[in-house]
Amino acid sequence: MTGEPERTDVVIVGAGFTGLSAALELKAAGIGFLLLEARDRVGGRVEAVLDGLGKRLDSGGQFFCEDMLEVMALAEARGKTFVETYVNGDFITHPSMSVEQAERTYHGAMAIRERMNRIEPNDPSIAGLTVNVWLDRQKDATDAKAAFRSMIEGLWCLALDKVPLWHLIDNDRRITNEVPELQYFLRDTMQSLAEDLAGDLVGRVRPNEPVTRIEHGLYGVRTVSPNGIVEARAALIAVPPATAAKLDFAPALPELLRKALGVWESGAVIKIQVRYARPFWRDRDLCGMVMWRDLPGLFACDASKDADHAALVVFVGGPLALRWHTLGETALRTEVTARLKDALGQEAADVLDFSYRDWTDDRWSGGAYSDLIVDVTAVDAESTILAGSPSLHFASSELSPSFPGYVEGAIVAGRIAARKMIAELQSAIATKASGS
Repeated sequence: MTGEPERTDVVIVGAGFTGLSAALELKAAGIGFLLLEARDRVGGRVEAVLDGLGKRLDSGGQFFCEDMLEVMALAEARGKTFVETYVNGDFITHPSMSVEQAERTYHGAMAIRERMNRIEPNDPSIAGLTVNVWLDRQKDATDAKAAFRSMIEGLWCLALDKVPLWHLIDNDRRITNEVPELQYFLRDTMQSLAEDLAGDLVGRVRPNEPVTRIEHGLYGVRTVSPNGIVEARAALIAVPPATAAKLDFAPALPELLRKALGVWESGAVIKIQVRYARPFWRDRDLCGMVMWRDLPGLFACDASKDADHAALVVFVGGPLALRWHTLGETALRTEVTARLKDALGQEAADVLDFSYRDWTDDRWSGGAYSDLIVDVTAVDAESTILAGSPSLHFASSELSPSFPGYVEGAIVAGRIAARKMIAELQSAIATKASGS
């Protein structure tokens, strides 16, 4: 680390969709900035890799729907081709049950979710309750409760005995889509959209620049990385809360803010793509969606791009992901293929390619799509983090007023944080000018 520090108005730590969206807002306002990213790519928890057949696939965040207006608008503006997720045909539950029983189970699980969301997050009667404790007290059918558990652990990737009930209610209320969230994905991958956004920030995005220390005070902010020092008037920490908690701040953050960052935990998820010669499940009028009742957090859906790209995506979330994390590639492939074969028949064993991304313990963004609060008493954690500290601002999908844990939420959170910073910087400039 040599040379004089670089100087700019704002330094952004993290080039996921939160950081990228904030950077574009700052650029439009004429505010100087640098965007520092630890990885060798942009996108954060959105990522693309080549499968064993040489085709690019989404190994991170992928799906979205028409109710996610910001993602839709960005993808349309960049000329992206939308692939509509195949949903024609029957949904499989495994172990199998009759169509009537499956419908009762599904509606029973949704009834539990709707009943939960009618509770006010600040209702004193649920203070101190985890989702697991509350669920145990419900008098619903066992199958419906098991389906609810699988749904929630699959979505949020944490065991229900860790998640405060008020936090899940608060999050669930902000996820307002009326059409299925698996409605679309991008032919060129969601990662390609992140790359397009970064393309508008040429010269201001610095990959391979992990920030190791953030020094802050009345003068502003200094970020320290192996490549040098950046001095700025303000910083936006655009990484998940549990990741932000691991950063070295000097001086230490105010105690309330430090504690607010420390109450979050990343879940665990393994995302798998299984390629086939053809989408054989469609021959049996199946849509390719499978939910395993005996393995909460295990779910599959059709992710075929076209007739030449037949694929199922399998999500492994929560405690199951932690168990399968230890398997290794060969054993994981054997396990997943056996489960698909049980649910969809012998043809599921005829795999052309098996590609997976284990996000558990990911160095830069935790183990899942989203961090969750795991302290039932931490009701003010989000507001404390959003308030930040002089010269320090925090933003991430988890803190978004809409679609927390999704790409949509990341975009919204980044824009809100940037606009707040722009207003503060412009006010400071105006004050200084009037004083002179």
